[in-house]
Amino acid sequence: MEKAIFWFRRDLRLEDNAGLYHALKSGKQVTPIFIFDTQILDKLDDKRDARVSFLHSTIKELKGQLTAMGSDLKVYYGDPLAIWKTIVREESVSSIYLNRDYEPYAKNRDAQVKALTSANNVSFHTAKDHVIFESHEVLKADGKPYTVFTPYKRRWLEHLKSLSIHDSYFLKSYPSEQYFSGFAKLPLSDMPSLESMGFGQSEIKVPPKQVPAKLIRAYADNRNFPAIEGTSRLGIHFRFGTLSIREKARNASQLSDTYLSELIWRDFYSQILDHFPHVTEGAFKPKYDNIEWRYDAEEFEMWCTGNTGYPIVDAGMRELNTTGHMHNRVRMITSSFLTKHLLMNWQLGEAYFASKLLDFDLASNNGGWQWASGSGTDAAPYFRIFNPHTQLDKFDKERSYVKKFVKEFGTDAYPTFMVDHKIARERCLETYKRGLNPGE
Repeated sequence: MEKAIFWFRRDLRLEDNAGLYHALKSGKQVTPIFIFDTQILDKLDDKRDARVSFLHSTIKELKGQLTAMGSDLKVYYGDPLAIWKTIVREESVSSIYLNRDYEPYAKNRDAQVKALTSANNVSFHTAKDHVIFESHEVLKADGKPYTVFTPYKRRWLEHLKSLSIHDSYFLKSYPSEQYFSGFAKLPLSDMPSLESMGFGQSEIKVPPKQVPAKLIRAYADNRNFPAIEGTSRLGIHFRFGTLSIREKARNASQLSDTYLSELIWRDFYSQILDHFPHVTEGAFKPKYDNIEWRYDAEEFEMWCTGNTGYPIVDAGMRELNTTGHMHNRVRMITSSFLTKHLLMNWQLGEAYFASKLLDFDLASNNGGWQWASGSGTDAAPYFRIFNPHTQLDKFDKERSYVKKFVKEFGTDAYPTFMVDHKIARERCLETYKRGLNPGE
């Protein structure tokens, strides 16, 4: 019988896994593998990164599920291309199956692996699993990508509802579990420990991947209030594919249009990254690269540690630093504060969030920060500057969220405003106007 390999990456589940489904259904004996990628891990400064701890425990759990079936998950640590060279040289494999990844590094890595396998007569099969619609599937009538969310969303929904919601090809389940007999029978192998990879166990707890239906039903009413458990906090599970995005979209389509809209934003930013990879290096709208950003190391540190004197900004940053999470509304407030009140380059904030967020996703994080600074697709206009005072009064009226994370709030120990809102606003408007309209 022919042998195939399924390469787990951002799809860490056995059920409703498109690429795995195609591998198992092929009739070949399927060996599942996972690679702890040193090209990614070596760039992480925090050696107790909660995402690495979560990834390691998830791989261990997946390995346990497979060994219970008499198979195994072969786990590697190193540079993926070097590992694939060894696999192709030493193992008799006819096919490789994987789900597509749309980030620039991943696309380049996968292209190199495909070139390697093709040169060795190993077929290379990819599937869509991480998004509902890929970048080429929702386009304008002229074939160009959407750069404004609302018409993209309208077309996305039209596409989805071309068939009835449950029968839609785009939301169908891939019952990989029906073909588990296709896993190769394998002896148990070791997997690298966290310590052997230079990491330690994080104390940050990852949110569960099951949320009550009532939370999703009430999402539209509760999502803007950070003191309420009103958001799903499923981002890390979408990031690593421990949940099926199709399953969540099916559920959301029945429970909450607003929640479904958040999943559409995810696809929107993914296709922006795919069509416009320059967003990882600079502004989507190039003229925003002309803005004269300030940089003050002490002020940046005050923002990072939540010591700005603005309670809702400080609560958000402290929530991020202690839990790896930040409420969606507060993400907009804190990012606006850095880019507008402090006039610091959005890329500083983007990098800081990338280092801390459990649910970090390159496309969504980049899109969110460019939206806040005004430089992105469908972005808030530069003169829209969140007022932290009114945001606090509107969304945390009782100060419950603030008191949870800013213990010294209301005491003499709490710092005064690091910058006056009115002065900061005027400085921002003047600087943006000068940068966007040179010579005026």
